[in-house]
Amino acid sequence: MLHGGGKDRTVFYKYRALLDRSGIGTTLFDFVGHGETGGDMHASSLFSRTAQAEAVIAFQGLALTGCIGVSMGAYNALQLSKTIRFQSLILMVPGIYSTPAYKINFGPEFSAIIRKERSWAQTDAWDIAAEFTGNLLIIAAENDAIIPAEIPERLLSSAAGCRQKQLLTIPGAGHNTIWQNLMLSDTLYEEVRSAFARCLSH
Repeated sequence: MLHGGGKDRTVFYKYRALLDRSGIGTTLFDFVGHGETGGDMHASSLFSRTAQAEAVIAFQGLALTGCIGVSMGAYNALQLSKTIRFQSLILMVPGIYSTPAYKINFGPEFSAIIRKERSWAQTDAWDIAAEFTGNLLIIAAENDAIIPAEIPERLLSSAAGCRQKQLLTIPGAGHNTIWQNLMLSDTLYEEVRSAFARCLSH
């Protein structure tokens, strides 16, 4: 489970409990510069985050079948899928980035690249999604002020080779309020829980 920029692993605690109840085990960690890991985020990059996730996976020595990424973490999940044969990907409020930004350390130069209008359109994420052959679930927020609606829609349409795929938009939710909105409706909560279970079943 890969958290986004400016967050840490605690963002997944409630989702982890949800998955536990479905008998699905999870691994959480803080990227460098976040939570309890320490270090300087500005000495890191999108590329470094992917490498950090690979190091955690290698350290565990377990065969992983799926990956969940939130916001920036969704892009790292896609990058990991190029070298790890995941059977499932769950991308929540997915952030994607232009290819030139991938190896630039977080800071002014990185910000200058991603703040260019529609810079995200020049990304390798579409091609990576097209190569993915497992189960894909994309969770979008209806009122996301950070991620344009075009991104989850295009990721879904790009993923032509998936075994199964679904885009689920959470009504009324903002970028950081998916869980809060799920708590407003038992029906919606069950819909999302079932979608997670379907995606992660193999």
